[in-house]
Amino acid sequence: MTEEEYIPSSTDTVDDDLAHMTDEDHNARTEAYLAGLQQYDLEEDDHQILAGFEDEEAVEEVSFVPPVVAIVGRPNVGKSTLVNRIIGRRQAVVEDVSGVTRDRVFYDAEWNGKPFTVADTGGWEYGVKGLDAKVADQAERAVDVADAVVFVVDATVGITATDEAIVTMLRKARKPIILAANKVDGQSQEADAAGLWGLGFGYPYPVSGLHGRGAADLLDSLVDELPEESAYKDVLTAQGPRRVAIVGRPNVGKSSLLNNLAGANRAVVDELAGTTRDPVDELVDLDGQIWEFIDTAGIRRRQHMASGSDYYASLRTRAALDRAEVAVVLLEASQPLSEQDVRIIQMVLDSGRAMVLAFNKWDLLHEDRRDDLEREIDLDFQHVAWAPRINISAKTGWHKNRLVPALETALDSWETRIPTGQLNSFIGELVAAHPHPVRGGKQPRILFATQSSTRPPKFILFTTGFLEPGYRRFITNRLRQYFGFQGSPIEITMRVRERRRR
Repeated sequence: MTEEEYIPSSTDTVDDDLAHMTDEDHNARTEAYLAGLQQYDLEEDDHQILAGFEDEEAVEEVSFVPPVVAIVGRPNVGKSTLVNRIIGRRQAVVEDVSGVTRDRVFYDAEWNGKPFTVADTGGWEYGVKGLDAKVADQAERAVDVADAVVFVVDATVGITATDEAIVTMLRKARKPIILAANKVDGQSQEADAAGLWGLGFGYPYPVSGLHGRGAADLLDSLVDELPEESAYKDVLTAQGPRRVAIVGRPNVGKSSLLNNLAGANRAVVDELAGTTRDPVDELVDLDGQIWEFIDTAGIRRRQHMASGSDYYASLRTRAALDRAEVAVVLLEASQPLSEQDVRIIQMVLDSGRAMVLAFNKWDLLHEDRRDDLEREIDLDFQHVAWAPRINISAKTGWHKNRLVPALETALDSWETRIPTGQLNSFIGELVAAHPHPVRGGKQPRILFATQSSTRPPKFILFTTGFLEPGYRRFITNRLRQYFGFQGSPIEITMRVRERRRR
């Protein structure tokens, strides 16, 4: 035995003993432990914890869906800069090169008390091929589901052939159009904006997405055109969808998986690594249940080493994890597990989200590679052996039916709470069979245990001394063996308390 691990000296009968205990037995033991704990000096917040954690907040029902505004324009006219101005925070990825935004990305916004959703899009171009054509297609899809459109034009350049082609596309959509003459940074440039009357969409609002000039007038006009709620709200369920982030290194197949699940080209897919820059949200119906999937940018390198759009995309991937409830970590089965894969898994662990490991391109895997992969998993992923594993093909949809059961298992574990009586009986039986080692003539004891929260499950142990990391890992592993928690991280913290002096 070393300080890093705790190895029990013998087997035990904890499971059998607990199986024969009744609720009355659990409660009696808990009351005895709680009475003993009162002999120790407790802090004010200790009493709040011991009083029991409150029920989880009910999932907020979604009865109102705000209207959607699509922001469209040719590349590099400042759409994402204007989006950041409208939503009041720097969230859309902005860089001083064209083509940074590629997918349609949704953000919450509000103006004068009216909530709405902003759909930022990639630059629209006519007659392009390859990746640019896919980006343009996403912009057109955003217009299709929008209640109104803000058409952004660079006032300093004037009307281009691409702008005129966008006009033709927008007229077919038959949506309210607000014309934004962007990059009007001063009064001397307002004459440039006046030249945009020729587009036929009425008054061109002179704005500066960078400095905010004229944004208020633009927003006043926009909210007047918006309906009370979106005309495309029927895809939402009553209580709102479960949120799933798809994470992984670049070009591992995240966008292909989202498109296959959605049954449409929802995210831009290209052989070029790093196609996705912003998190992409999509509501997907799987087996009659609506899920909100969030496709994220691939993590290329350590955040402090990234620059430009890669750096901000990394930040947004972390923010997407914060919004999600469960993460699907997509790994390429045909390639050796990399440091990036391990780092991404650690990012999910740090976020406290439930987790599913999905090995992509498994249907193309050679038998010899499968043996190597199993060894790599045993070596590198021991600390997440509790995460459900599925083998899929993001491109063809092979075994995608296994994703929902794995997600449901992980989410159920993430939201599991153990009654305090059962928890203390379990800890009591476990410690009696396997006490903490004596160190320096002292042996710390566990006085009381409680689960302080769920999502993820967090446990607090009141102790007479510091529990070694190896012993805490032993308790964690046994909690998983007895109570499950497949797919969810577990957090155990200690509160060391001294006996009250008389």
